[in-house]
Amino acid sequence: MSMKIQDTFYISHGRPSLCLEEQCIPLVHFLQSFQQKVHPIRPSSILLISGHFETSYPTVNAVSNGPSDTIYDFEGFPECLNELKYPAPGAPELAKRVKELLMASGFERVDEDENRGLDHGAWSPLRLMYPEADIPVCQLSI
Repeated sequence: MSMKIQDTFYISHGRPSLCLEEQCIPLVHFLQSFQQKVHPIRPSSILLISGHFETSYPTVNAVSNGPSDTIYDFEGFPECLNELKYPAPGAPELAKRVKELLMASGFERVDEDENRGLDHGAWSPLRLMYPEADIPVCQLSI
């Protein structure tokens, strides 16, 4: 099976309150303009790796029954952050493919989590980059 190499970006998520910040902060401006200035081609799905999803074995979230939950994995920030949602659909097909590729590359075990939502390392920048939350997202643990 041939595979097309996709663009890869390392995106800082800043602090959890980033999505509440004014556009004058350079990172906020960059993320809000990402679709227009950096990557105008709409992705069919997004694979995201966040330092806030740590597991003993590689794990992909394979949410297939509705939108991903928004995980509030932080303390000491404004309470209004706990009301923000990023209900992106899961990307179970992408999760399956990621698992297959990891297994083929030598990992003896790769887990799937059908219930885990998106942590703030994922949803905070995505809210600014793709505010519609309509692109399927798969998150891979570290």
